Amino acid sequence: MFKKLDILVIKAFIGPFFATFSIAVFVFTLQFFWLYLDDMVGKGINTIVLLKLIGFVVVHWVPLALPLAMLLSGIMTFGNLGETFEIVAIKSAGISLLRFMRPLIILTGFICIIAFVFLNNIIPVAELKLESLKHDIITKQPTFDIKEGVFYNKLHGFVIKIGKKEKDDSTIRNVVIFEGNNLIQDNFITAESGVMRVTADKKFLEFVLYNGTRYQEKGQRSSLQTDYIRMGFKQYSKLLDMSSLAGENSSEKMLEKNPKMLSIRQIDYTIDSIKKSNLKIEKRFNEFIKPSFAFAKYADSGWLKKDTFKFKNVTSFSKLIPDSIKVNVCQNSVAAVNIAIGNTSTLLTEYKIKTESLRVHEIEWHKRFSYSLACLLLFLIGAPLGSIIRKGGLGTPLVFGIIFFAIFYLLNTFGEKFSKEYVMSSFGGIWLSIFSLTPVAAFLIYKASKDSQLFNNEFYFRLFRKIKAGFAKK
Repeated sequence: MFKKLDILVIKAFIGPFFATFSIAVFVFTLQFFWLYLDDMVGKGINTIVLLKLIGFVVVHWVPLALPLAMLLSGIMTFGNLGETFEIVAIKSAGISLLRFMRPLIILTGFICIIAFVFLNNIIPVAELKLESLKHDIITKQPTFDIKEGVFYNKLHGFVIKIGKKEKDDSTIRNVVIFEGNNLIQDNFITAESGVMRVTADKKFLEFVLYNGTRYQEKGQRSSLQTDYIRMGFKQYSKLLDMSSLAGENSSEKMLEKNPKMLSIRQIDYTIDSIKKSNLKIEKRFNEFIKPSFAFAKYADSGWLKKDTFKFKNVTSFSKLIPDSIKVNVCQNSVAAVNIAIGNTSTLLTEYKIKTESLRVHEIEWHKRFSYSLACLLLFLIGAPLGSIIRKGGLGTPLVFGIIFFAIFYLLNTFGEKFSKEYVMSSFGGIWLSIFSLTPVAAFLIYKASKDSQLFNNEFYFRLFRKIKAGFAKK
């Protein structure tokens, strides 16, 4: 009997799971292409390249689509069984809800393992290929990457801001081009309209601008005696070198250092290397600071004991110094501090970069496990929720599924942000959604096993009527 029951519930689950998983992947993929559809259509992108891009984007969204599919399929499966009173019949036979859910919990465990293997082995390769392909598209067609109202700084020495792009992706309005080659002097161009296109040799991005002004400052960089020139024009051509895009750190070899494109074993190795590097930096701090403060080696414990201190009435160190050399001592002290700051500033910058890299790698390490376990957690929310609402189809289950998935996604996003900003540890931030929703899953399982009327409209109507009658008596 139990074996037939297990087969029944598994068959009831498989259909909704594949349906919801396919829909979730399709919707997430569309979300990506909605942002770039106008830029890609009719821009000379090869069909094979486009199909590759679609494939990599689909794989990219699988880790997020799996938990959503587990949630929706759990609600739909048990909602359908509840709507046809099959759950009532099973419970009347003395079979508990958890026993009824057991085959699906085991199946979900296998899906969690598959999700982890997928996240650890396939996703890093897909992410690497996706970013590399996007880089190739942008290199060949930088107009694809320049958005309206956003400062674009990927071309070395220039910052571009475009107010509006027409549908042809070439005609532009309200153009501002900042030239950043000179750190002190300000050179920039403004124009009402223009045309933006890549030259035939794919080496330059050409701007033909109309009705604008060029502002230029000339003179020596260190001098205040400079000439400021303002030149109006009806038509002006500007070529921007695209070699910086080709040399950008977006090749596959450089992208391989991104933690999203590493396996767990590689992330562990990188984390260990960063920690060892930070220890070396801490030792170098001491080596760089000691020469600047030579007096430190003469310090002894007697300075800390007031009873053994020779000058008991002295309240500050400056009173121990004779007036004749006080100025020299202060100057030497300031010089020593400045030397120490200069020696350690580079190390401090390096230490901050290493620490931020360490945190990013730790976050990615925890995400591999948390996203895998999220499949089981959201199923444990969806299954009892479906048995409580007792509604099948895509209507009511979809509403509840979106609400709980939105909560899960927001907690994940906030937790990752808090981890990156050092508000929370990398462990606490990434596992925030799991820890927050686990009590919800336990509560729903308890209510479902007790035949709760948590989402029964009639129950709340009767409760309201009793409360109203109580107030009427008073």
